[in-house]
Amino acid sequence: MARLVFGMNQSLDGYVDHTGFAPGPALFRHFVEEAERQAGSVYGRQIYEVMRYWDDDRPEWNADEHAFAAAWRKQPKWVVSRTLTSVGPNARLVEGDLESAIRAIKAERDGEIEVAGPNLARSLTDLGLIDEYRIYLHPVVLGGGKPYFAGPRPPLRLIAHDRIAGDVIRLTYIPA
Repeated sequence: MARLVFGMNQSLDGYVDHTGFAPGPALFRHFVEEAERQAGSVYGRQIYEVMRYWDDDRPEWNADEHAFAAAWRKQPKWVVSRTLTSVGPNARLVEGDLESAIRAIKAERDGEIEVAGPNLARSLTDLGLIDEYRIYLHPVVLGGGKPYFAGPRPPLRLIAHDRIAGDVIRLTYIPA
């Protein structure tokens, strides 16, 4: 059975914003390696539309960006949306009951499935479906924006912490 993991870059004051700060080269390489190992990704509509950037090669990309794009394109993607009617390559829309659909995805796969997007993570947290939370804590203060936890904070237990890429700390939690 697959495990659902919600992980995102976060500012010191608790916000996620891909335009406010970005991973440096070492952390990006870490994300490439994670994408290569993942059994798939479950996306909310907004973050899926952002990630579609990786569908087409760009001449300005370096080797790690090409590697990430290749890993992202290869893995299956499930998109939770009430407004989209179609999705890109190697992706399918999650329709019907969210809990039943995600439980079926977990049951049919082994490995780690990434959960992307705070709003989707909130819904899956409320349903008790997220197995692990990874906060990549950056030394940045945004002062506002979309919080990592889009709803009430679930009771969590810290199981690991490590420094990645010099100034980023990864905090790994499981539901308590």
